[in-house]
Amino acid sequence: MVLPVQDLAAPPHCRYFEAGVCRSCTFIETPIDAQLRVKQERCAALLPSVPAAAWLAPVAGGVAGFRNRAKLAVGGAAGAVTLGILDRGGAGVDLTECLIHEPEIQAVIPLLADFVNASGIAPYSVPRRRGELKYVHVTVSPAGELMVRFVVRSEHGLGMIRARVDTLRELLPQAAVISVNLLPEHKAVLEGEREEPLTGSALAMELGEGLSPVTLYLRPQSFFQTNTRVALALYEQAATWVDGVGPASLWDLYCGVGGFALFTARSAAGAQRDVLGVELSEQAIRSAERSAAEAGIPARFLSGDATEFALAAAPADLPELVIVNPPRRGIGETLSEWLEGSQIPHVIYSSCNPESLARDLERMPSYSVRQARLFDMFPHTGHLEVAVLLERR
Repeated sequence: MVLPVQDLAAPPHCRYFEAGVCRSCTFIETPIDAQLRVKQERCAALLPSVPAAAWLAPVAGGVAGFRNRAKLAVGGAAGAVTLGILDRGGAGVDLTECLIHEPEIQAVIPLLADFVNASGIAPYSVPRRRGELKYVHVTVSPAGELMVRFVVRSEHGLGMIRARVDTLRELLPQAAVISVNLLPEHKAVLEGEREEPLTGSALAMELGEGLSPVTLYLRPQSFFQTNTRVALALYEQAATWVDGVGPASLWDLYCGVGGFALFTARSAAGAQRDVLGVELSEQAIRSAERSAAEAGIPARFLSGDATEFALAAAPADLPELVIVNPPRRGIGETLSEWLEGSQIPHVIYSSCNPESLARDLERMPSYSVRQARLFDMFPHTGHLEVAVLLERR
């Protein structure tokens, strides 16, 4: 079951925004219906080839308590840390009571601050390039379990967290995964390449209700949408489109942990279709294979570059439908032009960047948009998710 988010008619009052210390939620003082209207108008302007009648009603993302992941920059000093963001000068700004996080995350942020303070670990100072602890990441599942990750500069920081992991387990019994990520470089990224697991290996995200929910498994460095309720709506919309088209086979390119592939592998009538997911991350592929095995879904998954995989495929092996869910840069010229010349009847394109989506669609004139929908994955910001069902003319 997906946890509800707080839906309010009036904009919430955020004391951090009102004080001017955090402006991440740029439009938090704008009513949510007005935010949705502006986003819908933006999508329509960027995608003029989409007929007005093709747009389905947008999916709202909530007003408060909707974000399933907190990315907390650590500031302050050893024994007196801040968890939140860094200001322009690199000083810590405490956002312990940030209202966009799901309630389970809001509840544990003060506990994590107490744990970090008691450990004596020094926050990493960006201006001085000293210290150890850079970030604390917290992700919550629909069942209320947590994945907690500490991003540190060196082995010393790793040792300090590892030595106190039993204390952390007692403090957060709902933590299914605890890990430490090492980021020795001084650069503006949220994590490094090396991850050291301390407890558990994957967070179970059970999505959907009824007789056939799908459980996705998030490893510490896996990608997942930040709004669980909207992510489920996105997967269900894709499944509805796939059922309406009725392909016997499909590819899910940039499949991540397998969300689209697993939700579309079964038809509404229960029949199985041939599904193949392709993703560069081997960890994500292992998670997708685990989900498929547990659900009894005969979907196949392959680790590799989506574009290279498509270009190497024989014409006889092409599916009847392709789902693409690329990063912000889009699928790019090569894959767009390959799809244009592929004769594949249908494509579902899920995009977090309508600008790159528009560029890619211009390279695919043989496809028309049959339906489109806005998903407000990121309320109070200018970011959005938009999905389109394409049909070859």
